[in-house]
Amino acid sequence: MYLKIAEEEMTKRWQKDAEGILIFTGSFFATVAALLAVTVVDLKQNPQDTSAFHLEHIYKLQVLADPNILVHTFHSAQPPPFSPSNYAIWMDSLWFLNLAISLTHAVLAALLQQWARR
Repeated sequence: MYLKIAEEEMTKRWQKDAEGILIFTGSFFATVAALLAVTVVDLKQNPQDTSAFHLEHIYKLQVLADPNILVHTFHSAQPPPFSPSNYAIWMDSLWFLNLAISLTHAVLAALLQQWARR
């Protein structure tokens, strides 16, 4: 009888611990997802940079005012290739890893709760 009561108490504690883990993991997951949404922009080229490059190129061609150069150079102008900084790649990789780990913890806590209910 004592073992059954002790087992029930332990099960209740595990359920409460799992609930706390789920609440913390959920709020942590939401925070990391919000931060990731802000930093993932650094991995893509800013369209404003491309537009600014083309506008600058058009302006330079109009300043020259030579129609032969206008046709020849306008088609060959390409914006510089984009590559994200190593810092942005590392930061976003760590954020994604953090997101995966917290999702794993949430799944494990849910499994613990289901196991403790049985």
